[in-house]
Amino acid sequence: MRSKQNTLFQGDQVKDALKHAFVKLDPRILVRNPVMFTVEIGTIVMLIVTVFSLSNSGQGSFGYNFTIFLVLLLTVLFANFAEAIAEARGKAQAESLRKTREETPARLLVDGREKHVMSSQLKKGDVFICEAGDNIPTDGEIIEGIATIDESAITGESAPVIRESGGDKSSVTGGTRVLSDRIKVMVTTQPGESFLDKMIALVEGATRQKTPNEIALTILLAGFTLIFVIVCVTLKPFGDYANTPITIAAFISLFVCLIPTTIGGLLSAIGIAGMDRALRANVITKSGKAVETAGDLDVLLLDKTGTITIGNRKATNFYPAEGIDLTEFIKACVLSSLADETPEGKSIVELAEQGVNRVIVKAPQDSVFIKFTAETRSSGLDTPDGLRVRKGAFDSIRNMVLKAGNTFPDGVEEQVKIIASNGGTPLVVSQNEKVLGVIELQDIIKTGIFERFERLRKMGVKTVMVTGDNPLTAKFIAEKAGVDDFIAEAKPEDKMNYIKKEQQGGKLVAMMGDGTNDAPALAQADVGVAMNSGTQAAKEAGNMVDLDNDPTKLIEIVEIGKQLLMTRGTLTTFSIANDVAKYFAIVPALFMVAIPSLRALNIMDLHSPQSAILSAVIFNAIIIPLLIPLALRGVEYKPIGASALLRRNLLIYGLGGVIIPFIGIKLIDLLVAVFI
Repeated sequence: MRSKQNTLFQGDQVKDALKHAFVKLDPRILVRNPVMFTVEIGTIVMLIVTVFSLSNSGQGSFGYNFTIFLVLLLTVLFANFAEAIAEARGKAQAESLRKTREETPARLLVDGREKHVMSSQLKKGDVFICEAGDNIPTDGEIIEGIATIDESAITGESAPVIRESGGDKSSVTGGTRVLSDRIKVMVTTQPGESFLDKMIALVEGATRQKTPNEIALTILLAGFTLIFVIVCVTLKPFGDYANTPITIAAFISLFVCLIPTTIGGLLSAIGIAGMDRALRANVITKSGKAVETAGDLDVLLLDKTGTITIGNRKATNFYPAEGIDLTEFIKACVLSSLADETPEGKSIVELAEQGVNRVIVKAPQDSVFIKFTAETRSSGLDTPDGLRVRKGAFDSIRNMVLKAGNTFPDGVEEQVKIIASNGGTPLVVSQNEKVLGVIELQDIIKTGIFERFERLRKMGVKTVMVTGDNPLTAKFIAEKAGVDDFIAEAKPEDKMNYIKKEQQGGKLVAMMGDGTNDAPALAQADVGVAMNSGTQAAKEAGNMVDLDNDPTKLIEIVEIGKQLLMTRGTLTTFSIANDVAKYFAIVPALFMVAIPSLRALNIMDLHSPQSAILSAVIFNAIIIPLLIPLALRGVEYKPIGASALLRRNLLIYGLGGVIIPFIGIKLIDLLVAVFI
């Protein structure tokens, strides 16, 4: 799905946008943009004046009025084009997604037998089978098995990923392809409501609403427009008093040039482009508000497992007790893990089979597998010849050993403490209630995570790791990853309470997670980012979905949010500064004949009142398409302070917004004067 195109405008997108620029002339559509709606009313008035001037020259010549009408029409069309081109980029993304969403054969399980149906016939709760080479027909959760999945149709990344049952990486998306093994999947969505369907609707802008910030700015611009209506109306008696009749064309031109048409014409494009930039970073945003809020974040909560770490603890070492043979100990470790479907249990078997002391063990026939329970906190197996092998938490195995009348070796207890102090998880293994040794599990921290968190810190974002680990282990991982704070032994409600506490203090909080237990916190957070590899509950609860499953993606999201706010602010500054130059172009030109002292304000030395008005409205029109690339790409974000940022914006866009129109209007005036 990720766009590989480097050019800002594609030919087919431009054609589509040009067509929709005319469609958006419908007043019922344009009324949502008060600034451009008033320009359209002015355009209609000028059309009437132009027709009237064919038989009456009291309002100026036909050619002059027609030119004003044409330029005003182009002003509205350019504004519509800016919005349409932003929407076209989203529609192009949606089209590439739609190609992956097609009718796919599915192997539905009915009463233990396979039934071949099409993907559109699958309902929520159905179970289907997929093997190597099959396309996954719809969204679901793996309930049995493990497989390598090609998700390039969704994420654009060619590297395959592992999806398996029994963890937070059990979610699969319709349209992806199974590369190896066999999985049993339960459907988690109704037809037409898959994640892909929702993504298509989102990128097409079907559900896009204006953000609170955008609404506030629209109201502000509408207020400016109303003020300039009053300003222009009061010029009529002033003109009569100065014995300088002001034509309707002059009134409308002055009004259109003074109201903030530049930002009014680009405002919608800026908002749409913000969501589009997030999409191009492989982040699906469910609202523009989420992108905007990301620009002002104060605190980020990250679930440790699957976000800061690779997702699952892995066995890294076997430590036999004193007097126990290493090979015999590893055999017991494998026996205790053969029926363990968790990623940790599988990693123990893998370490035994791939290690220096390569051990491959099969369970004796008729063995009874003991599953892990929250009560016993251990698992293992019982063989027909009376062998009882158990693997579990330190305190659970110690209680079992002591209850049987055996001693717990001091060396093993010391090793448990060392593993825990190094951020690992110790699992003690016993045989017939006698301790054999310890297995060390370690969380594998994702590459480059420390440097990424340092960047967030420079942006003013506090990072908080959330984990169910004990405080000692949590502290070790937190220091190693480089987060600012951590919450240990956290329950789902603890995450949500922490978010609420920060929000009550006026902070904006983001949460990243991938598990069902993260869903309440993702829903409570101002910005909830769910991993695409996570559970359906997590993806439904968040207002963003990261297709790359990268916990550091929030850095890009924050930068996109800040870029969106900066772009809107800088173009607003530029638009208002433009009005200063246009005021000095039109007002002195209108009255300097009747009031010679006003010539001092004609600092651009424009040719005549007619050329001044034409030059100002022409510049007012062409500046909108010239700024479309900036609105779509966004202003480059640099992590500097708010005061420094304000000075930079005023210097570049404030001063530039004054100087550029002076130069542009003067150059246009020189050309216009030739034809008048």
